[in-house]
Amino acid sequence: MSKRFWWGIVSSLAALWLFVTLTPILMPFFVGMILAYLGDPLADRLEARGLSRRLAVSVVFVLLSVVVIGLTIIVIPVMWRQLVQLADAVPMMINWTQQTVLPRIQEWTGSDFTADLNQVRDMVTGHWKETGSVAAQLLAQLSRSGLALAFWLGNLAIIPVVTFYLLLDWDRMKARIRDAIPRDWVGTVTGLAHECDEVLSAFMRGQLLVMLGLGVVYATGLTLLGVKFGFLIGVLAGLASIVPYLGVIFGVVLAELVAFFQFQALWPLAAVGGVFVLGQILESTVFQPLLLGDRIGLHPVIVIFSVMAGGQLFGFVGVLLALPVAAMLMVVLRYLFTQYKASRMYTSNTSVYIDQD
Repeated sequence: MSKRFWWGIVSSLAALWLFVTLTPILMPFFVGMILAYLGDPLADRLEARGLSRRLAVSVVFVLLSVVVIGLTIIVIPVMWRQLVQLADAVPMMINWTQQTVLPRIQEWTGSDFTADLNQVRDMVTGHWKETGSVAAQLLAQLSRSGLALAFWLGNLAIIPVVTFYLLLDWDRMKARIRDAIPRDWVGTVTGLAHECDEVLSAFMRGQLLVMLGLGVVYATGLTLLGVKFGFLIGVLAGLASIVPYLGVIFGVVLAELVAFFQFQALWPLAAVGGVFVLGQILESTVFQPLLLGDRIGLHPVIVIFSVMAGGQLFGFVGVLLALPVAAMLMVVLRYLFTQYKASRMYTSNTSVYIDQD
């Protein structure tokens, strides 16, 4: 094997070691990179309409800041409040089921589910208490450790700075990377990069907006119906829509259960189902054609596996990098498969079978 091969192996191992070593401080840079990637197309459009690059980036930066601040001030507190209320309501729901629903089921089936439900109630209550204890310990630890709190706040403060400067120099950085590619490889690398961008943009700029739209529809509909925890359920169902059909299944089951415990009537259950039917109609007729079009994003199984694998290997930074890396790997594997099908190994008609007779 050539020296170039061994140098490549050593360089790859060194890069992996450096990445693992620097993982604790990489989070704000990767978040900033993702935000810059999401905002670059809008900045390019504003620049094409006559704005300077700095002014276009400033407009996009303000819009991103408004979205993030709005989520922080409005959405997250409401979700947290409803999550706490849900934690308090779960034991009462189980008690109501045990006292009202189970006797009827036992009459119909002749089976006794009381012991099983007691185990479920104890398990759920224990997990809620454990979760609350862990959260309290984490907050207490952060408040006691001034250095840890300062490091966490420092990471948050770095994100907007990194986002702004990456967004400002995004096109320049792409041009410099292109200039550094060996001339014989420019066409191939540029083509692969374009395919990676198509896959990523279909997912990040398309599917994420679809998730946002579905979350708004579900949360608004359930809240207007007066369903308890409707906002929380709607947002979670929208987020779960990162995997097709998972969001609607999760949302329907949870919302119907809550509506059943709350209203104990048929029409609210039908109305809740109507909210999710409306969401699916809007997704197929408006969101998907408008935001995704004919672009092919990441397969749902790839999304699930890559996020789980990234989190297992590199923690939160791995979760952030999972989808971009999965998109690049998918494009490269597709290219290698195309090259293989064009090779003599695939097209040759020569048989390698040896007749033993």
